[in-house]
Amino acid sequence: MDYSPVWISLKVTLAATGCSFLLGILAARWRMEYRGSFGWLVDGAIVLPLALPPTVVGLILLLIFGNSSPIGIFFSSWSLLFTWRAAALASFVVSFPLMYLTTRAAFQQIDPILIDTARIEGLSGWKILWRAFVPLAWNGIAAGTTLAFVRGLGEFGATLMIAGNIPGITQTMPLAIYSSVEAGEPSAAVIFSLVNVLISVCALLLVSFFEKKRA
Repeated sequence: MDYSPVWISLKVTLAATGCSFLLGILAARWRMEYRGSFGWLVDGAIVLPLALPPTVVGLILLLIFGNSSPIGIFFSSWSLLFTWRAAALASFVVSFPLMYLTTRAAFQQIDPILIDTARIEGLSGWKILWRAFVPLAWNGIAAGTTLAFVRGLGEFGATLMIAGNIPGITQTMPLAIYSSVEAGEPSAAVIFSLVNVLISVCALLLVSFFEKKRA
């Protein structure tokens, strides 16, 4: 039995989660400072992948990064489509909203007086973010990171659209489960499903462990 889907899934999901972690924190912080008229539009655009079927998200990504689009032409030399990087992109797009929403909610719970005090002390906006916002909202950030990881690990539809189901290259565990069932190999599907569940449970338990240590 080929276990490459496990390693591909981990590589794809860790890359997507890392991007979601960093960009989710930055986006949530920016959104708290933004007072313009288009905040609702920004929120809607970020959260939209949660409301759309994954295959629709994949189709949108395919249109944006396809060979006939300006962005696709720019990325053509990087061989984005139908690679593990495309799978990571799909995983990132569908998991990022969870990171953003959870982190923003955690930031909103911080006492503004603490932030004002940091400003009075002369800390820059960048230092306030990493020395005040992130430590004070760490439980929420950790929860958002875990949700993003678990969601990315289970991504199927968008991945299939822009990365394909190529064994040893882009076939993640959800795609391997689908292929195994389609090929009449339920035992392989069960094994990959159990591995997926085990990794997700371990991620949740790890976050709970660190939260208890911080309490």
